[in-house]
Amino acid sequence: MKQVNQAYINGAFVTVHGTETLDIINPATETVFGGVVLADEQDTLAAIASAKKAFPVFSKSTIAERQAYLQRLHDAVMERIEDLKDITIEEYGATVQRALWSNKYAAEAFLLYKELLNSFEFERNIGQSKLYLTPLGVTAILTAWNSNAGSICVKLAAAIAAGCTSVIKPSELSALQTQILAECFAKADLPAGVINVITGRGDVLGPILSTHKDIAKVTFTGSTMVGKIIARNAVDSMKRLTLELSGKSPHIILDDADLEKAIPLAVNACFQNSGQACVAGSRLIVPEHLLPVIKPIIVKVVESLKVGDPNDAATNIGPLASQKQYDRIQHYIGAGIEEGAELLAGGLGRPEGLSQGYYVKPTVFAGVHANMAIAREEIFGPVLSILTYQTEEEAIDIANDTEFGLQAYISTTNMDRGNRIATEINAGRVLINSLQHDPLAPFGGFKQSGLGREGGMYGLEQQLEPKAVLS
Repeated sequence: MKQVNQAYINGAFVTVHGTETLDIINPATETVFGGVVLADEQDTLAAIASAKKAFPVFSKSTIAERQAYLQRLHDAVMERIEDLKDITIEEYGATVQRALWSNKYAAEAFLLYKELLNSFEFERNIGQSKLYLTPLGVTAILTAWNSNAGSICVKLAAAIAAGCTSVIKPSELSALQTQILAECFAKADLPAGVINVITGRGDVLGPILSTHKDIAKVTFTGSTMVGKIIARNAVDSMKRLTLELSGKSPHIILDDADLEKAIPLAVNACFQNSGQACVAGSRLIVPEHLLPVIKPIIVKVVESLKVGDPNDAATNIGPLASQKQYDRIQHYIGAGIEEGAELLAGGLGRPEGLSQGYYVKPTVFAGVHANMAIAREEIFGPVLSILTYQTEEEAIDIANDTEFGLQAYISTTNMDRGNRIATEINAGRVLINSLQHDPLAPFGGFKQSGLGREGGMYGLEQQLEPKAVLS
């Protein structure tokens, strides 16, 4: 049994003061293989005090010093990349490919910010003023369970590059992944207090971090519902916020698209990370007259996907992260059936031959209308809803008919047309014929998909406060 009972505070691993425990369950087998003792208020206050104490000196570190820290953080994570991959599979159920990619992405975030510091201007002339971009202070980093290392490191790298200290509160469901990551941070040997890591319940630690006077900024990845709670908590002390929240991403297939390429891409856009992705392209918007052609292609693609053991390199979709997630997806599949959508593939229950583990059938609905729950709410699992349009204008209206606006997709053979439509989509990112991720481009959402941006210089600037000096 793998046990975690420590927090990383002030440059050392310390036994947590909290006493509440949580079982760690392998989602592929539903067996308990570890446990974590959860941090409490006292642990949180100790982490905040440590970060506060370290900030005055760290905020004055040189660019060269911070670049050296970022390089060491990258190297330390890469040294443990196989361990991180294995525990991401065991604890979260990620496929081999996803587990390796997500942890390498985490390591590469540090190099990206190291390179960015070569050209970033912390002092600028604006009008008649001298502008100084100064580090905000202590940053609280709160992350979700679906991309543990990646979410932590892209936020932490920006904070380090800016000269901010951090208190990291990941999901308690990712305790073993977090433990290895914290060991990497310790190996990197930054000044004590610059990085602090506490694992605990969000409803216990979150209110402390989002209200404490010594926290200058909260950067959070998670649901819109929790993001709103954080924002309400933070307003009294005017904390700076970066909130990367829920999505219900549209994927418009234009009538000129190459369907043999567009349909597999659309399925992958929705089912990436077993559908547990805020950027999942879960609303497929297709020309009405092409629906009879599109249906059999989608069914063929979905039926070719392998659902099963995440340790098998041939697996496309692993188990969902928890029993709660499994129940959530079953609820939405049932809702789609009850609302009268046409079930093209998948459905309720586990896939054939999988009697154990939080596996669901990759599911596709056609005949979906905009007022259905499966078309409006973030499902966070491998469930794809197909809606139809008659005109290009109607396709854009359907795509924008959502309270969210994180990411969108367009499939077309006419790039001029695709780029023109992209400008009319209300989303933080629009991908045309692609599932690529650009780490230098800003990432974040319109509307209820969040506030602010992370990634590249945009993420760095959100760790800094502009000060204009006139003389």
